[in-house]
Amino acid sequence: MFIGSNCQESTLFRAAYELNVPFPKNIYPKSSFTYCGNRRFHYLEWGDQQNQPIVLLHGLGQQSHSWDLISLSLSDQYRVIAIDARGHGDTDWPEDSDYSPQSHVRDLVCLVNHLRLTDLIIIGHSMGGKTAYIYASEHPNSTKGLTIVDTGPESDTEGVRRIRHFISQPDEFSSFEEFAKHVQSYTGRPLHMVKGSLRHSVRQTQTGTWTWKYDKVIRNPNFYSEDWSSCRLWKALLQITCPTLVIRGENSDIFPNTTYQKMISSMPGATGKLVKNAGHLVQGDNPSGFLEALRPFLDSL
Repeated sequence: MFIGSNCQESTLFRAAYELNVPFPKNIYPKSSFTYCGNRRFHYLEWGDQQNQPIVLLHGLGQQSHSWDLISLSLSDQYRVIAIDARGHGDTDWPEDSDYSPQSHVRDLVCLVNHLRLTDLIIIGHSMGGKTAYIYASEHPNSTKGLTIVDTGPESDTEGVRRIRHFISQPDEFSSFEEFAKHVQSYTGRPLHMVKGSLRHSVRQTQTGTWTWKYDKVIRNPNFYSEDWSSCRLWKALLQITCPTLVIRGENSDIFPNTTYQKMISSMPGATGKLVKNAGHLVQGDNPSGFLEALRPFLDSL
């Protein structure tokens, strides 16, 4: 179904104007579902299906609408597909709580096959960035270009601890307004922008409280899912053959500058861009700066 013109979309267009995000016209995404095995996946599709496909992969605790400002800006030239990862957004939670890199890559392979995508450009942030570069290393023939956003084989311990602390905080609030103020205290963004993005990330329970949509098991401080070693991740990066852009938020406390520099110097065909006035959530902190870094790369492909 198409998400029609209502207050949610008006909030998006208002935010785009306020944040200097260019878009030629009001474009609405199509919200769709498909199945990989017995798990239902949700994705948003923007733009003409005949255009060059771009797949957007979000980070931990986020969802497909995390990319709305970027999707809106790119959708006049590209077929933009933003996916809700397993256990996030409106995609089903895995019964076995498997959130390993292999599981995310399998899901992406399934969705790419279902949508019959070829020569795709993949843009992934954080958790989604890891999925993107592992996929690109294993599927060179179907990957035309890759953008890795604020993630690499090594992460800053303090930044990871900060995110885990936020995730493990109380996750049920009596009202949407209370929830929005809680998130605002963490992000520092204007309240109306927080509300615009938050409405896609939370749900109302049967008791009337509000909580996150993403899998509750991830919010457990003791949660662990199988991961790849940094050595294995470096090997995957060095196997990538497509043109690659590595983007880092200048103020990121997750993605160390040393790792960023090592990636762009050691990966074949890689270039890097620093985005000012942005932390780890680069495309959310400074979407216009993110697009300025991204657009020349896309034009070069």
